[in-house]
Amino acid sequence: MARTIRRLLDRRWRDKLGLFVVEGEDLVEAAEIEPVELLVAGENVDPELLAEASSLAHPPRAVAVYRRADLPRGTRAATLALWRVADPGNVGTLLRAADAFGAGVALSAGCADPTGPKALRASMGSIFRVPLGAFDEPGGRRIALVPRSGELLTRVDLSGTVVFVLGAEREGLPDEVVARCDAAATIPVSGGAESLNVAMAGTVALYELARRPRRP
Repeated sequence: MARTIRRLLDRRWRDKLGLFVVEGEDLVEAAEIEPVELLVAGENVDPELLAEASSLAHPPRAVAVYRRADLPRGTRAATLALWRVADPGNVGTLLRAADAFGAGVALSAGCADPTGPKALRASMGSIFRVPLGAFDEPGGRRIALVPRSGELLTRVDLSGTVVFVLGAEREGLPDEVVARCDAAATIPVSGGAESLNVAMAGTVALYELARRPRRP
């Protein structure tokens, strides 16, 4: 199993086997699905063997393997649709934001794997609660978040089912993706900041949606 754990640190093996590995007691305790395998140092595995297999600087006491297929899927009234967001920390943070505001997350090709080690740690266990889907899967009113030239987010119609579309960290959203959306919105910023980090932008957008009186 230690060999399998090492392999699952590589996305190619996660894709091939349909499995992913969670390291650390807190994340393992946050899981709401049954593991394929659970290893606990000093109980059913040698601590040194677990340390060798882990990607963490400090050896974890618990490591578990789960099936990707057991993660939640489906749609919600609000979704963050991510276009080629390649930074795993941002993907994990956006999962955590979606969890906080009762939203889902949809991923395009080219996004970081939400079941990779860095994304899992950034999600703080939200991976087990937030439904995942493909980028074009969620229906509803699509709002492209752009750094400038969009309608102010505070003035955009956010009634009904809403999908916030966010782009890659540097390139942002390509014109053809923005053109397929129902509206383009910009989050107003002051001071010297040119724009917000993609994870911050997604969080602000969900907060703006949450503070609005909901109507069909």
